Amino acid sequence: MSATDSLDFRLLNDFQRGFPLIAEPWAALGGQLGCGAGTVLERLAALQADAKISRVGPVFAPNRIGASTLAAMAVPVAELPRVAAIVNAFPGVNHNYRREHRYNLWFVASAPDESALALSLDAMGRATGCPPIALPLLEEFHIDLGFDLANGRRTRHTVGPAMPRRQLVAADWRLIDALHDGLPWLARPYQAIGETCGRTEADVIQTLAGWLADGTLRRFGVVVRHRELGYRANAMCVWAVPCEVVSRLGHALASHDGVSLCYRRSSPGAEWPYNLFCMIHGQSRDAVDARRAELAAAVGLTAFPSAVLFSTDCYKQCGARYTAPQALPAGRDTRPGLAA
Repeated sequence: MSATDSLDFRLLNDFQRGFPLIAEPWAALGGQLGCGAGTVLERLAALQADAKISRVGPVFAPNRIGASTLAAMAVPVAELPRVAAIVNAFPGVNHNYRREHRYNLWFVASAPDESALALSLDAMGRATGCPPIALPLLEEFHIDLGFDLANGRRTRHTVGPAMPRRQLVAADWRLIDALHDGLPWLARPYQAIGETCGRTEADVIQTLAGWLADGTLRRFGVVVRHRELGYRANAMCVWAVPCEVVSRLGHALASHDGVSLCYRRSSPGAEWPYNLFCMIHGQSRDAVDARRAELAAAVGLTAFPSAVLFSTDCYKQCGARYTAPQALPAGRDTRPGLAA
């Protein structure tokens, strides 16, 4: 492995969480990697240009600052590109994939609140002629704390009870909007972010640290694109599990390496009876199939109805764009240098 390859790997692998919330973060990364801040910026910009990372920035906890849901459509195969393009044009849509199932178009949609989300999904159905089913999150077992590219392991975490939606003022929404595409490739990125939304550098850093501490942010750091890094086989694995045991089995499933996402979602009925979901990423379809079989046997899921939905096409992959509700709290933060 060349020095550049080694540096790129560490940038991709080591800073998906715990990213420095200090005035000059690239210099801090360079200090850990044995290079200068300029080299760090150059390599990260190149990784983004090569589509290996989407950004360096925040990953918000589900439903903490807005409403979101996984949704699916049953689309005639010949119509998939057209329908996907229509869906992608709606605000708040991200991670739109074709998967192998009668329900073959899967995407995440977000909105300021549940009523706005329901209206958006209804509009998508009317615009496409393919009414979506909504599968909102009911219980989280493991979601997005990063992915170890060396061996597929990831940081363990304890899942607590669902937190209420955070009430944000206008200044917070401006900060969220400024961070949508991640940090800029500038020596003092938090200062630049603050200048776009009327906040000081110190306040941007303090706010992000607070959101990490209280769970508003799941993590802050490098957001990688698994497909472009060789993990081209990814499957959404689902089971129809009785309600009285789904939590126990979900926590057991989430405790294993190889599971990148795991959660309980609502089931609309016979057309989609599955309520326990997990995502498995691998470098080959056979590897993913083998790991799924191992996990199902280890956890005790083999007796339950199940399905495996491999993704075949990616129509959209980006961070969720959260938008402010129409009526914002009138609160004003009086810390020095903060515009309300």
